[in-house]
Amino acid sequence: MISMILTLNKILWFFFFVITLNSCGIYSFTGASIPAGVTSFQVNFFENLAGNRPGSIVEPGLDNDFTNALQDIIINQSPLNLVSENGELIYEGEITKYSVTPMSATAEITAAQNRLQMSVDFRFFNTKNEEENFKKVYSFFYDFPAELQVYDVIDSAHKEIFDRITQDIFNDTLAKW
Repeated sequence: MISMILTLNKILWFFFFVITLNSCGIYSFTGASIPAGVTSFQVNFFENLAGNRPGSIVEPGLDNDFTNALQDIIINQSPLNLVSENGELIYEGEITKYSVTPMSATAEITAAQNRLQMSVDFRFFNTKNEEENFKKVYSFFYDFPAELQVYDVIDSAHKEIFDRITQDIFNDTLAKW
């Protein structure tokens, strides 16, 4: 009798869990809230236009690396399929700023710390629900000691900047945070 009650209790909890998930939409365990009927996404190439802006520097391969980082986060944190065309969710934009500026000075009036900053003009399109379409500028930075060159810290700088910007994009488009 007790085992039958325990089994019934487990079944009730299972149904409660299933009903709760279904009533709130489609969620993944990574925090994504996938719009109904959406199964695919497309990330268009993020062209690096930063070299056209005064104060920005040109970094070869930055555009490709950022495009891949955005694809990777969506693949890893959602059940959506990456497609090269006709995606139901479309991510696109341009890298508009990539610059190094001094952030603090020493007593000898030289830089003590530099900041690498990157900005992305971003556009999102949901072909199933155009009310979710939006444009936004995302930006982040990486501070490093002035005695180092950008190329000494570029791998860790790109990882930190890309992680922050792509996570912000993911949150705004799929996690709705």
